Amino acid sequence: MTTNGTHPDQALPAALSGEFLLGGDLPVRRLGFGAMRLVTGTFQGPVRDPETGIAVLRRAVELGVDHIDTAWFYRRGGVAANELIRKALAPYGDGLVIATKVGPLLDSGGIPSGEAGPADMRRLVEDNLRSLGVDRLDLVYLRVGGMAGPGGESVADRFAALAGLREEGLIRHLGVSNVDAAQLAEAQAIAPVAAVQNSFHVQDRGDAGLLAQCEKDGIAFVPFFPLGGGRRPIDAARMARVTARRQATTAQVALAWSLASSPVLLAIPGTGSLDHLEENMGASRIRLTSQDLAELES
Repeated sequence: MTTNGTHPDQALPAALSGEFLLGGDLPVRRLGFGAMRLVTGTFQGPVRDPETGIAVLRRAVELGVDHIDTAWFYRRGGVAANELIRKALAPYGDGLVIATKVGPLLDSGGIPSGEAGPADMRRLVEDNLRSLGVDRLDLVYLRVGGMAGPGGESVADRFAALAGLREEGLIRHLGVSNVDAAQLAEAQAIAPVAAVQNSFHVQDRGDAGLLAQCEKDGIAFVPFFPLGGGRRPIDAARMARVTARRQATTAQVALAWSLASSPVLLAIPGTGSLDHLEENMGASRIRLTSQDLAELES
C-alpha cells in the first residue's frame, strides 16, 4: 500500500485498463499482450533476437500485463513464442493467464497455411502444454478458416474434440477465432465459449454485430490485429485530429478506442520492441471523449 492509500498495482498501465472475468472466473486486465510479433514482425520478415523477446515479456508483466496471447505455431528459424514465454516467465506467477490457439498447421516454409482436423486436436494441445511448461491451458481458441475470413465451414467436430480435452482437465476455458455468428452458435451448443478472437479495430468494425452478441452472452471479444495489421491497416491520417488533440500516437488512440468500444473487449497488442511496448501500454491512460469517438468512427 502506498502512502496515499492506493495499491501499487493500481498505478500500473495495464491495471488502468480495467478488468474482465474471463469465462466467469478468471480475472484479466483488459490491456494484455500478443506474442506473435516476438518471433518475427511479419510472416515473411526476419527472425527477431530471442533475448529481446524475453526482455519484452518480462517488461510487459512489470507493467501489469496478466493476459498473454500466444500459439505453438508462432515460430520461425528455431525461435518460438511459447518457449520464449516459458524462459521469460516460468514459474508463472499467480494470476497470469496464458491463452493459446490451435487449428493452423505450418507448411514447409513455416507459414500457417494448413488446417488441422478433429484427430489433430490432442497433439496440438499437448504441444502447447509441453512448450509452455504447464499442466493445464487457461484458454484455448479453435482458430478456423486458414488465411480466409470467417464463415463457410462447420466447427462442430473440432470444437467437440477440444471440449473433450477440457473435460479431461487439460484446458480450463475454450474460445473460437475467425468465426461468424453461426459458427459461434454452433460452438456454444457443444460447450461454453469464453472468448472470441476476430479481426476488429477502429477502422475495421465489420464484426460489430458479433461483438454485440458477445456482450449479451458475457463472452470476451479479443481482436487480433488491434493496431491494424494483416489485411486491414489503419489509416493514420484519418485519426490525425484526435491524436493531435490527445497528444498521443496512432497506436495509443486505436487501443484507447478499443477499450472504450465495449466492456467485453480485451486488447492484446503485440510487439517485439520495448519502446513499442511502452507506447502501447500508455493507451490505458487515454480517456477519449464523445467527440473523439464520433470523429474516429466517422
